[in-house]
Amino acid sequence: MPNSLLPPEERNLTPAQVEALDKRRELGHTFLVIAGQFTVLAVVLLLWVGQDLSYSPGWLHPMAYYFAIAILLMTIFTLTGLVLRRGTPRID
Repeated sequence: MPNSLLPPEERNLTPAQVEALDKRRELGHTFLVIAGQFTVLAVVLLLWVGQDLSYSPGWLHPMAYYFAIAILLMTIFTLTGLVLRRGTPRID
């Protein structure tokens, strides 16, 4: 009898397909962890962004650029991780 808690597309998978599904979800979890690390980095960079934008001359705002890059990478890793982790969550 199939497990009714699983989505219909996951009820009749072969062992190889289950392994591929687990690897995909594990990679998604890894990406979410990396996104969390970039979130912490962005919060730390946020401490310097205001000062950098106020006192750096001209277009030289390295902390603002690093902050923007951290936010961009955080967004990319979060969205990719969420897409890869879709489906029934794994209980560890």
